[in-house]
Amino acid sequence: MDEIMLTPAALLQIALTTLGCTAVAMALALAALRLNRRGSIASQFTIVVAAAILAIVASTVAIVAEMFFSSHDLAVFLWVIGMSSIVSLTAAWLIVRRTARASTAALVEKAQRVGDGAVVDDARPGWREFDEVSAQLAETSERLAAARDEIAALDSSRRQFFAWISHDLRTPLAGIRAMTEALEDGIATDPAEATRVIRAKVDTVSRMVDDLFQLSKLETGTLELRPEAVVLLDIVSDAVVDVSAEAAERGVRVVQRGIDGHLLWADPRELTRAIGNLLANGVRHAPSGSEILVEAHTRDERIVVSVLDHGSGVASEDLGRMFDVGWRANEARSTESAGAGLGLAIVRGIVEAHGGEVGAENVPGGFRMSLTLPAGA
Repeated sequence: MDEIMLTPAALLQIALTTLGCTAVAMALALAALRLNRRGSIASQFTIVVAAAILAIVASTVAIVAEMFFSSHDLAVFLWVIGMSSIVSLTAAWLIVRRTARASTAALVEKAQRVGDGAVVDDARPGWREFDEVSAQLAETSERLAAARDEIAALDSSRRQFFAWISHDLRTPLAGIRAMTEALEDGIATDPAEATRVIRAKVDTVSRMVDDLFQLSKLETGTLELRPEAVVLLDIVSDAVVDVSAEAAERGVRVVQRGIDGHLLWADPRELTRAIGNLLANGVRHAPSGSEILVEAHTRDERIVVSVLDHGSGVASEDLGRMFDVGWRANEARSTESAGAGLGLAIVRGIVEAHGGEVGAENVPGGFRMSLTLPAGA
């Protein structure tokens, strides 16, 4: 048989024919994919495979036809390539359909379990893309479970908090009503004392409402700080004055150490409130006739202000919770004026708004709470 030489013109014709057939096949595939955009993965893959087979078959048939094969050879060739294309396309469809169905079924089942609140494992369907989706579902289920636990804890804390608030508001209001009725009925033995009690209970309610308003601003991020250079001694002195009456009533003395010489960049009003809340907490829980030590020192270019009382302290497991909203002390540190657990939460909010942090620890002979703030210039 004579060797057939391919001239550059023939090679160019073959290339152009192949390019044209492939372009037509790809255009048909894109149109089919667009029409089938909501179809199954198996149908989408089948269209792609069919387009590739069609491009090969069309290019081959066109080139063979240009080579002037005999009609018998051309018929045989067409039967061979046609049957091969049909078998290949069917096999590709079956394989893709089976694999895609198994993978998508596993992912659908896993997504349903995530929707039901279950934590799913990181089982891999087999395809890299599906494996990535499976891993993401497993990670998402863990985050959702953690979020649900946190929401449940917050909801429980919120319900308990509102129960405490209702109780703590009801107590002074009931006292005010009783005293008012006694005055109206003329059965109060000492009207002046009754008036004083009513005023004290009104002040209690007013403080609680003020604390709630302050806490709402802290939690919503609407608290506006007006920082300035302040002397720590002035802040502590003002806070001591605020608790002096209650301290004198309980026979508690407030002692200062290392307070002088420190400068802070802070909002003086809010910082006074934070330190005052720490002092008020210490006064309530310090034994009668004891001392409360207010101390300050510098650590890593930050100022640590601590309040040490000689009370019974707090259980170790509660140290990380005592600055949470609604937390109450255990029985050893509970008093009638313990409040609804707002004071220490306000302390944390104010300190964190200043870029600081709070802490608490049991120490030999007492209990110490501290706040750490950036030092002033």
